[in-house]
Amino acid sequence: MLPKITNSNSWQQAELLMQPAFIRVVDNIRKHLDISSWKGSYQDVLIWPANTSDETKTLVTQLLRDMENATPEKVEEIKATLTTLPIPHPGYHLLLQRQEEKVSIDLWDLCYQVCFINYNPIQGTAEIDTSLIDEYGEIDWHLMENKTKMLVDNIFGNLLD
Repeated sequence: MLPKITNSNSWQQAELLMQPAFIRVVDNIRKHLDISSWKGSYQDVLIWPANTSDETKTLVTQLLRDMENATPEKVEEIKATLTTLPIPHPGYHLLLQRQEEKVSIDLWDLCYQVCFINYNPIQGTAEIDTSLIDEYGEIDWHLMENKTKMLVDNIFGNLLD
């Protein structure tokens, strides 16, 4: 679930933090993979709203494909149909594998944990962790690195090696 940000100042802060958080997350994961028995790969995924049926997912996916080669009139018709259906948002997962064991980690969710205070995907609204932004409106890289390292360390620490 995407976090709900309640005001424009929080949006600006989230925009400032998300890309650097993503870079720190991926770098910390790389450091763990370098010394771990786990192998990692990255995968683009579609994140569907809760309770979306498989039939609806198939229909939406087909309509999106059909739009690519449709006439302008047909595109408008498809867009009108899509406005009544749940639409997925893009996600990015780390797939960890060791022998027969597999673990999937939502990287955006991990970034949200870095950027927000006590982030909970079910909670709804999200509060920016303003400690990651210094008095000049810049990222406090040391704090961001420490928070990111702790979160990634916890993930790998919970994997039985």
